Amino acid sequence: MKYILSSILFLFLLNSCKEVKKDRSALPPNSIFNLSSVWTNQDGIDLQLKDLPNKTLVVVMIYTTCKSACPILVSKMKAIEGKFTRKIKEDIALVLVSIDPKTDTPEKLKAFAKSNGMVGEQWIFLRSTEEATQEFANVLAMKYKKISPIDFSHSNIISVFSADGKLMSQEEGNIDVNKVVENVEKVTKY
Repeated sequence: MKYILSSILFLFLLNSCKEVKKDRSALPPNSIFNLSSVWTNQDGIDLQLKDLPNKTLVVVMIYTTCKSACPILVSKMKAIEGKFTRKIKEDIALVLVSIDPKTDTPEKLKAFAKSNGMVGEQWIFLRSTEEATQEFANVLAMKYKKISPIDFSHSNIISVFSADGKLMSQEEGNIDVNKVVENVEKVTKY
């Protein structure tokens, strides 16, 4: 009897130490996780947005061959990551979504991530079809237009989403890294 009670207590303690995940079955109607498009990450794995980690998301749309705005957006994302403690890094995901899915293959995204020092499980690079990319850009109110075979004109926006996929804040134009960090901390309750 003592052995059974000890086993039950052990199992109870083990389960209580597990990370508590938020239930995504009751998503808000404006959650990005309601989008049904299929995306591919830098590791070549197909997923839907609802498969992203159950964390606060910091999202930007870029393309890897950009020579003007995107390098600035990439440096802002790296600066944002650099401002967080190790603890908060466990509760966020930094997501870069390609606006040029024809060029930005998973292999290219992976090489881009590596060459920019954006490795680790907190960094997620995604690409999808042109239609899904446009749909996601519309959700973000992000405008982009192909102006040549290798160049796009696009908005500079970094968005913060709650763990249930709800848009919580956006910084546009000359992005204030500290404000994005502050917004992420509010959303993640730090």
